[in-house]
Amino acid sequence: MEKGKKLAVLVGCNYPNTPNELHGCHNDVRASRDMLVTRFGFDPTHIELLTDEDDSSMMPTGANIIKALDKMVDQAEPGDILFFHYSGHGTLLNSRNSLKREEAIVPCDFNLITSVDFRHLVNRLSKGTSFTILSDSCHSGGLIDKEKEQIGPLRSSNTEANIPLVHKPKFIPFESILQHLSSLTNINTSDIGTHLLEIFGPVASLMFRLPRPDPVLDPNFSTKPLKPDEGILLSGCQTDETSADVQIMENGGKACGAFSNAVQMVLKENSGPLSNKQLVMMARKILKMQGFKQHPCLYCSDYNADAIFLCQAENRVDVFSMLN
Repeated sequence: MEKGKKLAVLVGCNYPNTPNELHGCHNDVRASRDMLVTRFGFDPTHIELLTDEDDSSMMPTGANIIKALDKMVDQAEPGDILFFHYSGHGTLLNSRNSLKREEAIVPCDFNLITSVDFRHLVNRLSKGTSFTILSDSCHSGGLIDKEKEQIGPLRSSNTEANIPLVHKPKFIPFESILQHLSSLTNINTSDIGTHLLEIFGPVASLMFRLPRPDPVLDPNFSTKPLKPDEGILLSGCQTDETSADVQIMENGGKACGAFSNAVQMVLKENSGPLSNKQLVMMARKILKMQGFKQHPCLYCSDYNADAIFLCQAENRVDVFSMLN
């Protein structure tokens, strides 16, 4: 493949005919694919689409999503732009490898992909390769483990929306996931890693396959700072919030993820270049105007906060020039 290429993996999980069914996730990633091709010059053959439809060529199972992401990272060279858009359920889980609750996305087979998995993907990047993740899911803030917060609960005030909207949160409670997995393994334990390893083995999350850290030998492992890297996370909400699956009149009444739709609106209304920070702040304003209580966040290095969304890192814009 040529250098300076643009690669994308787009995943939409609607969980059809289940109690967890959503309606807008397939629409989100199809709109994303069109945007990548028409605005950002992605080659359609370099975009992999995974949706849980009957006629899907590749179902968005945990193993298939990781396989697609591994392939994309393995192909990447300096100067390449990588993009992962996930629209579906998210959750928070108690990890036996961590002292805190960890964020995860929920593939169609419940083989969770965790913040630890995304951290390891970012760590494998070639220098000069950017990897942007847009996660329209609940509890998606912090989905790249230990990535620096640029816009989030600690760095911006939350103002409650005042327009009620009927929507479904893109969230499956940890307890429901544990109950589902327990019914498959018939193992009596609350340790979700035991169930995931029993069912999925070598394709379970790295969070459960890596050795447990020793809190005595390494008491600060969960708070160790990292050097700036090329991971960029645009999350649909804060870690403690839910993201909405909804029908929005401005979108023609079509089902969509509220955050994915807000990003599309920002890009359609602004033909010029936008930094990652600008895009998230503008999406926040739209969601507030529409009455949503979720607050999109940005996690990345200081440099990438000002870098243009899905463009070469050296192209930066004044963060505040289009916000003031």
